[in-house]
Amino acid sequence: MTTSGHQDEEERPGRIDAVEVRHPWRWVALAVIAVLALMLLHLLLTNDNFDWPFTLEVMNQTIVIRGFLVGTLLTTVCAMVIGIVGGVLLAILRLSDNRVLSSVSWVFTWFFRAVPRYVLLSITGGLGALFATGLSIGVPFDFLLTQWFGTPDLRLLTVSQTTLFALFGGVFGGIVGLGFSEAAYMAEIARAGLLSVDRGQHEAAEALGMSKRLAMRRVILPQAMRVIVPPTGNEVIAMLKDTSLLAAIPVSTELFFRVSQIKNRTFEVMAGNMAAVAYYLIATSILMVGQYFLEKRFSRGYGTGPARRTTAAGVAMGPGGAK
Repeated sequence: MTTSGHQDEEERPGRIDAVEVRHPWRWVALAVIAVLALMLLHLLLTNDNFDWPFTLEVMNQTIVIRGFLVGTLLTTVCAMVIGIVGGVLLAILRLSDNRVLSSVSWVFTWFFRAVPRYVLLSITGGLGALFATGLSIGVPFDFLLTQWFGTPDLRLLTVSQTTLFALFGGVFGGIVGLGFSEAAYMAEIARAGLLSVDRGQHEAAEALGMSKRLAMRRVILPQAMRVIVPPTGNEVIAMLKDTSLLAAIPVSTELFFRVSQIKNRTFEVMAGNMAAVAYYLIATSILMVGQYFLEKRFSRGYGTGPARRTTAAGVAMGPGGAK
């Protein structure tokens, strides 16, 4: 026993003196970043063109606050509601076995992704110019049917040109234009999320007796949200900034439009721009915090934490089980 123990001690390796790998370039990069940050701070505090008291004065203007609430926030919320709901519907149609519905979804997505939003808003604002006698909703070519067969007027509703200009020449037109454009992008995001769910989940839901609609609502969409939420958060932030494009209609009740009016009148260009920047930074920061918690909520059970329970058929179930 003694001889064996002595041999083990001789074969055992000695203490390893590990030396930490040095990263001198990290400190160089940190020093460069610190210098640049101090230079930026010096610029903001000492340059007279940054008239911070005037910036605060612009931010407190009633017309600017109203432009932020109506033209920026309200338009963002309404356009994203149209975009998200429309995008999910378009994604479902795109994945449908019906070739007609799938083709309609593809054409809609193709068109509204191809046209820039500024151009689209310009078209939306001048939509009334297309209908000199008003927009009639009903059976097309009804005048031919009236001439040939003597049928009565088949128009169900007629909107005058003046009403069209009033509707689409303001915030409503901006909401419709941005919402339709966003629906095309959300359709691709939602389609990617739906395709990320394993086909076995569909089959398991059908094995449990769920209809396709119920399976989509209770099984597929909740799992797809893990993929859908992050890019959707980016789309909301992008939409908040794209409201500045409402000048193409033009919409006067909008944040940057109001700020531009003030800076053009007072020639305080940089101070006026910083007022708009401050509002965008505040709103975007709040949205980013909300996005973080939404991602955390829909990512539960993926990659970290206890494994999800599954039914015998293999359908993923949350902590509370099936509802």
